[in-house]
Amino acid sequence: MNPRLSTKILRPDFQGEFTASFLAAAASPDLISFAGGLPNPVSFPVEAMDKATHKVLEKNGVMALQYSGTQGYLPLREWVAKRYETMGVYGVTADDIIITNGSQQVLTMIGACMLDPGDKVIVENPTYLVALQSFHFFDPEVLPVTINPDGIDCDELAATVQANPDVKFAYVIPNFQNPTGLSYSKEVHDRVVEIFRGTDIVVLEDNPYRELRFSGTATDSFGKELGEQCCMLGTFSKIVAPGMRIGWVCVRNKALREKLLSYKATADLHTNIFSQLVLAQYLADNDIDAHIEKTKVLYKHKAELMMDCMRKYLPEGVEFTPTEGGMFLWAKLPNGMSAVDLYRVALAKGVAICPGDPFYEKERNVSTFRINYSNSSDEVIEKGIRILGEACAELIAKKLKGMPGHVNLIPLNDVVESPYKPSRRIGAFQQKLESLGVTATVRRSLGGDIDASCGQLRRKALQNRVE
Repeated sequence: MNPRLSTKILRPDFQGEFTASFLAAAASPDLISFAGGLPNPVSFPVEAMDKATHKVLEKNGVMALQYSGTQGYLPLREWVAKRYETMGVYGVTADDIIITNGSQQVLTMIGACMLDPGDKVIVENPTYLVALQSFHFFDPEVLPVTINPDGIDCDELAATVQANPDVKFAYVIPNFQNPTGLSYSKEVHDRVVEIFRGTDIVVLEDNPYRELRFSGTATDSFGKELGEQCCMLGTFSKIVAPGMRIGWVCVRNKALREKLLSYKATADLHTNIFSQLVLAQYLADNDIDAHIEKTKVLYKHKAELMMDCMRKYLPEGVEFTPTEGGMFLWAKLPNGMSAVDLYRVALAKGVAICPGDPFYEKERNVSTFRINYSNSSDEVIEKGIRILGEACAELIAKKLKGMPGHVNLIPLNDVVESPYKPSRRIGAFQQKLESLGVTATVRRSLGGDIDASCGQLRRKALQNRVE
């Protein structure tokens, strides 16, 4: 039989196909995988959940096993509503909350209720790949806006909004953005509020990682200033357990909330009520803040260890963005080099990473890649980053060997730490080249730069240095 599938479902899905292919290749149990986004199971409250489950079955067994309402279990919605006070948002009620199958379900719900083919959506560039997948199903025009170290590029965002006043919604991840791990500064937060305030653009604020900040200070939710214009997504996957598939969306605009509930009722009737009752019981009986604090201590250690290993093992030219929380680090190869190529080389050595390509709406063969630190043992982090460093060095050496001619005028501070004297920096740079299998003569140029010449080199290389 040949089922007559819809044209929509048969369309190319770059994010889905790309992700499926590299996850399939990385499925070996012997592989060191930094590719996914898994919380560390050490943080799962197994014993407390066991007690909560027994209590629910004893007290509310029939309710837990019966059909339920679409909006979600009232005590759980009340807990979520109260939690928004920690994000600077007061006055949220249980009526504003819809419990969903993870916050990921909200992306499809919003798309179904707000998007017609050709409608415009603003996203950060890069952004969460499943958000792109979800929105693409509804045929929008996706408008990517660059994300900088301090958050979304506000000048670019303002220009995009001005040129496209009919944008339906903007999807943003202001805390430890996936994939970059970046967070919005207070200045960027305030400017974003100014840009959107007074428009009919819904701000879809996704905050799965905000509670995992282990240093620095978080900004308040956009919902504080933007009110019902901001729909706030959240999840228990990162702070309790992902297998429960419990997330939510806070929608204070009644008309939109009613349409979302109508769509959800048709899609799945309601989120797993058994899990909702068990989770609500767990939250009532346990100190969730103490649990989150333990998780943050664990993740801070993992992040600092991975960053130390990256500084130790990754070759010159590979950059990464330090983080203050969340679950990911974002790294970049020297310009002109492909993270997909690195993925292949590293995979052959037994390490999986996530190339940056599926996180971009338009760019392909990018040099950026994401690695996860939360779900690996200390030993695996050390071993995996060492192997990744070998893969990077092999790829860089291969690239350099394929360049005929001359390397000219590479700034000293771009290749070696500045405290060294010039003669030591030059020697260190020559050692770096030799460690990559490149024979070169290095001398100091008049401009304080390095001029390295070799019969096999013709173009500038190693333009960036490790953070």
